[in-house]
Amino acid sequence: MPKKTTDPADQPPEQAASPTIIGETDVERRLDEELAAMEARASPQTETEPPGEPPEGAEESLLTSRTEADNTNAAATTPAKPVRRRKAATPVEGGEIPSQSGGEPKDEHAEDPEEPPAPPAEAPSGDKPATGSFLRPLRKRKEAPTQDDGEKKSESEDAPVDEPPTEPAAAPMPARPLIPRGPRVVSIDEQRTVETQADKLRNDVLDLTESMKGGRILTGTIQGVERSVENRDVVLAVLYHGDFKIIIPAEQAIQPPENFRDREPSDVMHYLLMKRLGAEIDYIVKGLDIDNRIAAASRLDAMARRRREYYYGERDRNPTIRPGVNAEARIVCAIRSGIFVDIFGMEVYIALKELSYQRWLDAAQHYQPGQRVLLKILEVERNRREVIKVEASVKLVGENPYEKALRRYSIGNRYVGTVSVVDPTGVFVSLDGGIDCLCTFPKRGRPPRGSRVTVRIHGIDLESNRIWGSIVHMTN
Repeated sequence: MPKKTTDPADQPPEQAASPTIIGETDVERRLDEELAAMEARASPQTETEPPGEPPEGAEESLLTSRTEADNTNAAATTPAKPVRRRKAATPVEGGEIPSQSGGEPKDEHAEDPEEPPAPPAEAPSGDKPATGSFLRPLRKRKEAPTQDDGEKKSESEDAPVDEPPTEPAAAPMPARPLIPRGPRVVSIDEQRTVETQADKLRNDVLDLTESMKGGRILTGTIQGVERSVENRDVVLAVLYHGDFKIIIPAEQAIQPPENFRDREPSDVMHYLLMKRLGAEIDYIVKGLDIDNRIAAASRLDAMARRRREYYYGERDRNPTIRPGVNAEARIVCAIRSGIFVDIFGMEVYIALKELSYQRWLDAAQHYQPGQRVLLKILEVERNRREVIKVEASVKLVGENPYEKALRRYSIGNRYVGTVSVVDPTGVFVSLDGGIDCLCTFPKRGRPPRGSRVTVRIHGIDLESNRIWGSIVHMTN
């Protein structure tokens, strides 16, 4: 037979409470399952995930569920006979669930004389939960480690426990150059003005170091030309800066010619350097050996810096070297047909006819390397950044002597002079004032250069600045 079911509404009042109690047990079991699930979710988070605050709304959800269960129990039980229930404490990892009595809902914010009041819901995670609460005590969250804590922890882990920290070994100091100190000098004034040998050596080292590191331009005189013992093709220009020997390779001392005319390049460079012995040049140090008192330098780099400074002006001003400007130059080479001068980084050739208004045959007889000369800039071409063409003249700096000197002489009179040039054209006699008188060859023979003669003036042309005559007397 089928089993007969009984409607709970037909049962007496004593038995009607039984289904309600069973429903209450279901609600409590559901709450226990939710608490166990929350604890299971919270337990791995504390082990694997970084510590943080409890999920928002977790406590509110539990409060709502517990309130609904209490309301259901209060409605199902009779007020005359309240159902008292005590639940045994279940040990958990974070603590025990406290026992709670009474079927009536309890205000969470009400003061309990036996237990301290529960903290607010938004209290920090590190605070202790309320004792009389129905919630299962949650595991205390670990505070997020700060940067300082991490540094302290790493320091405490890295530092040895028993042994004191050992200081790292200091790096070996580089060997300082040996500059001997001179003997003690008793000075007349408070500060000594006379330099000792040690002072001069120290100043030389500072000059060379500043040139090497800061690009300072130094000036020196070519004292010699050497060939390398190991390789004869290496030609070096030798200078001296105090006790230091400065060597400049030929490729860094002069600009190689475009055509070597079927000769060895090393021989051509050696010849060009020999013609520049005694010349005053600029250079920049590229290497320094203080112990051996030797340094390597480059003249071309110094010349390039000079050109950038004097031939290329800034936006608000003109270049320093421009046409029409009188400038001072250094003679670096003198040959028969002219001279080579260094005009602020540009090596310029000046022909013999631009050196003087007088007739010269050999420029090397009047100029030597190492001298300085005043000249006038005629033209400057800047086709490219590093290629500059300059034309200059020495004789145009001063006035034309013929304009004044020709007025000193008159036709038909005799004057004393010195033979300056003898060529197929005739004999040129240099008169006072810097002018030359062209004379025909005397019948007694041509006079040697430098001899004193007496000339008779036959004609003067002021427009062409010419004067001519004949030799009437020669001094042996």
